[in-house]
Amino acid sequence: MDQFGIRDAFDIAIAGLLLFYLYRIMKESGTLNIFFGVLAFIVVWVLTYQILELKLIGSILDKFMGIGLRVLVILFQDQIKRFLVELGDHKRWRFLKALFRHEKHRDKGDARKYVLPIVYACMNMAKTKTGALIVVRQEMSLESYERSGDIIDADINSRLIENIFFKNSPLHDGAMIIDHDRIRSAGCILPVSHDRDIPRSLGLRHRSALGISQATDAFAIVVSEETGNIRVAHRGKMTPPISSTDLEHRLSEALAAG
Repeated sequence: MDQFGIRDAFDIAIAGLLLFYLYRIMKESGTLNIFFGVLAFIVVWVLTYQILELKLIGSILDKFMGIGLRVLVILFQDQIKRFLVELGDHKRWRFLKALFRHEKHRDKGDARKYVLPIVYACMNMAKTKTGALIVVRQEMSLESYERSGDIIDADINSRLIENIFFKNSPLHDGAMIIDHDRIRSAGCILPVSHDRDIPRSLGLRHRSALGISQATDAFAIVVSEETGNIRVAHRGKMTPPISSTDLEHRLSEALAAG
């Protein structure tokens, strides 16, 4: 019998880390029971096929494993995307990037020039209960979503933002995408989150904001048309209503780190 070595411990550690990430993501999305069900199925499969060597039941379960993996990929594609986004987070691998190139990060003073017009626009739209959805790019490209709307490519300006989301504007229903110091496009179509724990009082804008934050590392700001509340979605989570000061702080941190 082979002895338990460092390679085996490393193998178990990697498998445990992957299971932990999968557990955390499925817990956040409300599908934890399915996670435990799949885990129980895998344990039974390993026990019957690998340990007890029950040929018949083991071969049946083996066939189910092949089909089941394909079904799981289809059913949980949003959760898989979120897992890959978190795994590929540039902040986790920044030390590797630094070995190959010098990264330039904007300081908070530089980011503030772009933050304030966005915050002012959101404040004014919140007062008038003008619905808005603004997506700020981080590391991942949003080019495919930009092409779904009308290209603007303009400087960030609070009045321009308010005019685009004005109720009679043809672009007010879609999302605005901001890439660094430019408004790239407006009227964009975003992926919609299907999480069951989203309150029913939140509409399509909030689901779209959460959806883009699950599919990418983008920072999404929502102004409610019904209440005037401002919320932020980032990394698959949405905040409760926040103040303009909190919005400025969160956005400054996100832009300075981008």
